[in-house]
Amino acid sequence: MKAAAFSSIGGPEVLKVISYPDPQAGPGQVRIRVKTAGVQHYDCAVRSGWTPQGVSINLPQIPGNEFAGVIDQIGEGVTEFSVGNEVLGFSTLNCYAEYVVAGTDQIVRKPETMSWEEAGGLTGNGQGAYIALKAIGVGPGDTVLIHGAAGSLGAFAVQLAKEWGAKTIIGTASESNHDYLRSLGAIPTTYGEGLVDRVRSLAPGGIDAAFDTAGAEALRASVELVKDKNRICTFVAYDLIEELGLRVVRGERSAARLAELVDLHSKGKLRIHIRQTFPLDRADDAHRAIETRHGRGKIILTID
Repeated sequence: MKAAAFSSIGGPEVLKVISYPDPQAGPGQVRIRVKTAGVQHYDCAVRSGWTPQGVSINLPQIPGNEFAGVIDQIGEGVTEFSVGNEVLGFSTLNCYAEYVVAGTDQIVRKPETMSWEEAGGLTGNGQGAYIALKAIGVGPGDTVLIHGAAGSLGAFAVQLAKEWGAKTIIGTASESNHDYLRSLGAIPTTYGEGLVDRVRSLAPGGIDAAFDTAGAEALRASVELVKDKNRICTFVAYDLIEELGLRVVRGERSAARLAELVDLHSKGKLRIHIRQTFPLDRADDAHRAIETRHGRGKIILTID
């Protein structure tokens, strides 16, 4: 099979398309002919030298941790899926490839109403937003602040907060993305100097919870705005967590949670905006695009 992989740690330029032996499905697993794979900051961090806890990086390493495709091989003991089923799912690595092997607890069926691009981009950021908002207890009546709300992770968070009953959702983004945030149900405001005052004017009753996907400035603003530090979460500024007295939020992805997100999409309650698609041999350009940290929605690799 062909896969985009890196043989050395570095910038996007280290990603090259190389050949690998086709993986084989083991007991309890299926093999998926990948059609699309989502691109995440997680992937860029791994390529740049970060090793996630409990993960082994073996060069040359295929990055990518979310995918969608068609099952073409069934392992021993698998009864709930069949060859030809269209699925989406997750794997810690190895998704920038023509084939990926996954356990049946890592995949769900793709509905016909969901495009391949949407399916390839739902698992990582969708579950990340879900985990974050659950950790900070977002629920009915809350006023919630989401930083970087136009990005894929932030946009999922806006929509989930709305679905779970938040009264007011304020989202930070560049002005060009403000209409997009309004379409999702958020009140937009800009980044930069005066952010705390702008948010207070939009939410005179205070902010109950904040989710940061933008970085240090946003996280510091959140600490000023939210009384209960247990209701603040960052997925970006990890180096400030201890200094600011916050807690680390992590969680395991699950097929059950993914199925819940797929159901919300099927009901029209969860939109997945596709910013840009790249073919597999331009995985380096996909990484360059996401590392700008500008733009709305999801970046996708198309592999079929």
